[in-house]
Amino acid sequence: MKLPRTLLVLFFTMAALAGSSGLAETITSARFEAPVDRYGHFALGRPHEYARLTATTDGGRRLLLELPENEVFEDRQPRLLRLAAGEPAEILAIVSRRDSGSRLVMIRLHADRLEIGAQSAPIGTPMRWLNPLGAADLDGDGRAEIAAVTTPHLGGTLRVYRRQGGELVEIAALTGFSNHLYGSSELGLATTMAIAGRLHLLVPDATRRRLRIVALKGDRLVETGSCALSAPVTGAVRPVSPSVVSVELLAGQQLIDLDTCGSGASAAQ
Repeated sequence: MKLPRTLLVLFFTMAALAGSSGLAETITSARFEAPVDRYGHFALGRPHEYARLTATTDGGRRLLLELPENEVFEDRQPRLLRLAAGEPAEILAIVSRRDSGSRLVMIRLHADRLEIGAQSAPIGTPMRWLNPLGAADLDGDGRAEIAAVTTPHLGGTLRVYRRQGGELVEIAALTGFSNHLYGSSELGLATTMAIAGRLHLLVPDATRRRLRIVALKGDRLVETGSCALSAPVTGAVRPVSPSVVSVELLAGQQLIDLDTCGSGASAAQ
């Protein structure tokens, strides 16, 4: 039987709306659940090792991602981000594996479920951890890179990753950093800041007594400045103005004027 034209128009309009709604659905919030002790590193203190990630979408759905028995989310809070304008929101998290330590993972909504869409190579040793700074467009190409300090408790290395398909590929590294105290739940001991029109990484050195200013230049991380601190960094580093950051130290808060810091010129070999 041939349908009337008005019914055909209504049918295709509803189908198009349903299709566009499905495409538009995105993750709006997430949290870790089900604390476990099956890994037992507890770099962030208890209870920050979890078996499950729960995400909520703008369509009101609640989705779960359960890790296998040999892995945990060794993390405090999922980081919801977009690597480029117009892309769907994804979750950046730390997953630690019993035989190979920690790695970065990007978790996406795909085919009505959560899945790991991209990941970095693991550190390679159990009970070795990394602390992300987050995502920022460090080279000005419109797509964000992901920065993290691996083994921040053991003379850490600042690494920058770029997403290439299902991998987070390391593109540059520089040694001598720490952005975390073992056992602390504070993960914000570093930040990004625009300097001379370009985003830079502000990360404490391995002693946490200097704040190093680092830029991505081509395939190298280059230290462009270094600020002396009156005591070791123990808390958050936060921008408070275009040229000033607040740093939580063992001795209290210190305001750092980046315009008065000495310049440097060290880079990864």
